[in-house]
Amino acid sequence: MNSFSGPVPNFDNLRLLRDLRISENNLIGDLRFLSSLTNCQYLKVLQISTNSLHGMLPTSMGNLSTSLKQFRASECNITGAIPSEIGNLSSLFMLSLSSNQLTGFIPTRLGKLKQLEGLYLRQNMLQGHIPHDLCQMSNLVNLYLHANMLTGAIPECLGELTTLRIVYLGSNKLNSTIPSNFWNLVDLLALNLSSNYLSGQISSEIGSLKVINEVDLSWNQFSGDIPSLISNSKSIEFLSLAYNKFGGSIPNSMGSIINLRSLDLSNNNLSGVIPKSLEGLRYLQYFNVSYNKLEGEIPTGGPFVNFTAQSFVQNSALCAAETRFHVQLCVQTHKRSRPKNVSVFFVKYILPPIISAIILVIGIIVLIRRRKLNKVPSPADILLNIAWRRVSYQELVRGTSAFSETNLLGRGGFGSVFRGTLSDGLNVAIKVFNLQLEGASKSFDAESEILSTVRHRNLVRIIGCCCNAEFKALILAYMPNGSLEKWLHSESHCLDILQRLKIAIDVALALEYLHHGHTFPVVHCDIKPSNILLDEDMTAHVADFGLSKLFDEGEVVIQTNTLATIGYTAPEYGSEGKVSTNGDVYSYGILLLEMFTRKKPTDDMFSEEMSLKAWVSEALLQENAIIEVVAPGLLTREDRHFFAKEQCVSSVFGLAMDCLAFSPDERINMIQIVAALEKIKIRFLANNIMH
Repeated sequence: MNSFSGPVPNFDNLRLLRDLRISENNLIGDLRFLSSLTNCQYLKVLQISTNSLHGMLPTSMGNLSTSLKQFRASECNITGAIPSEIGNLSSLFMLSLSSNQLTGFIPTRLGKLKQLEGLYLRQNMLQGHIPHDLCQMSNLVNLYLHANMLTGAIPECLGELTTLRIVYLGSNKLNSTIPSNFWNLVDLLALNLSSNYLSGQISSEIGSLKVINEVDLSWNQFSGDIPSLISNSKSIEFLSLAYNKFGGSIPNSMGSIINLRSLDLSNNNLSGVIPKSLEGLRYLQYFNVSYNKLEGEIPTGGPFVNFTAQSFVQNSALCAAETRFHVQLCVQTHKRSRPKNVSVFFVKYILPPIISAIILVIGIIVLIRRRKLNKVPSPADILLNIAWRRVSYQELVRGTSAFSETNLLGRGGFGSVFRGTLSDGLNVAIKVFNLQLEGASKSFDAESEILSTVRHRNLVRIIGCCCNAEFKALILAYMPNGSLEKWLHSESHCLDILQRLKIAIDVALALEYLHHGHTFPVVHCDIKPSNILLDEDMTAHVADFGLSKLFDEGEVVIQTNTLATIGYTAPEYGSEGKVSTNGDVYSYGILLLEMFTRKKPTDDMFSEEMSLKAWVSEALLQENAIIEVVAPGLLTREDRHFFAKEQCVSSVFGLAMDCLAFSPDERINMIQIVAALEKIKIRFLANNIMH
């Protein structure tokens, strides 16, 4: 975790070396230096992750010390196959090769690693079946194989590894169904099988997983009913069954999964009503049952107070007692009239004071409303009403080594962002505003106001703040994979088509929420790769709301003098200062083009005569010209999946053009964009299998 550069030297003279950790530097060169470590017969720990290395793992890896316990080499641009000789390292309990470009099969000889507790091979290009030999790892706790190209069935013998706590097999091409003995893994904490081709019904024995925290079975082909006994798994916080073929009704028993924070049942064939028992899920923050066949009244109590129309779209038979859900109003049955003397008493003595009170409240609301229109609330006013953590300036100084350059993550228009650690050990990103700059204080106010009113899994999460007359900072969730700009324009990072597609969907979902899922529309005003941050699972989070505008009820366009980033702004923004959700759509269209061409809109090759939009548009009009504008290495004719990838990229470019219409009214909206991207992803995954 320094800034060392240059090649890694040979270590063959360090015969007593026990521990070598050189991770998170800027070291370069190939991996041949690993061969020199075969002379270090006492080596126990070897960590080289997150460096700009390249090449293949040498077969001499098998000659390393039999005392080696840890080998971490994630994010090192490693290519080629995993050498089977690693199976000789009999003392290994941690093997991490995640986020590389590994190809070929998972070696069966890895099964010889009887002491292995953690196997991390996620985000590579591994193919073939999951070898049954892995079941010989009798101490295996964490199994991370997601985001590869693995095929076939999930080995049934994995269900016999009672030591397993975390199983991540998502984003592969696995088929068949979930082995029945998986439900015997009673100590399992997380199960992610999303984005595969698994089918069949979910056993009611899922309820035997008493301590499980996360279950993600989304984007598969599961069918049948959702088992009501799933309610026995009361520790579940995250449950996603979206994009399957589940039918029947939502079990009423789900209301007893008391720890649920996120529940996604969207895009299935569910019918019946939304159980009122779900009103008791007091921790529920995200809820989505859109694109089903549900009917009846939407509950209004408990967490449903905070849900928006986006949670319920495309359920034609749903109704509600209020208009905010954008469904038909429920027909109220008329109750039998009261006796006349009761009615007279009510009209004469009860009704007048009620009407007076209502008039008084309306008057107060109107007065407050007028004052709010004339006065922007101060951060102090905002922070009083939200559960942000208050952090002292001294704690930030300690946690950032006095805001040292070594902790600097980046600089923006109004300040800098530092990596820091709070007093309780929490790693955070600290956005410090330079109050000497004109507009910095307003930017802090705007970002505070927006972040105090929005909450979505694809928006950066705010943890706290430090605010006084001389110093203003926001404490944000730390994103270990940095910005999308780094991944698009750095030689040491690489994203495949599916990863880019998923990031595009994440950003679209965030904008869909801001534009259509919030009480009033929020316009971000500065959508670009540097404002999109990636967490440890490469999930995208939209950040930097310093230029954002929170629209008032009924407003669709507002004027502003605030300058956004050149190249990403809509024509009407630059010429007339008009801000609307359509402007974000335009910026998003530019973002899509940049993601799949690796060209910035301000690249030297572009001018008034030839813009990024025009360059891609011309390629779309010419036969077989897409490959000429796609990012290098993303599309090659030798690839056996060339047709599927070409069709995917062409569809993305076509969608981008729909975002980039010159007239704001002709652009599509974010709801349509999300739906289109989901279809592109489904078709891409299907075509990859077919070809």
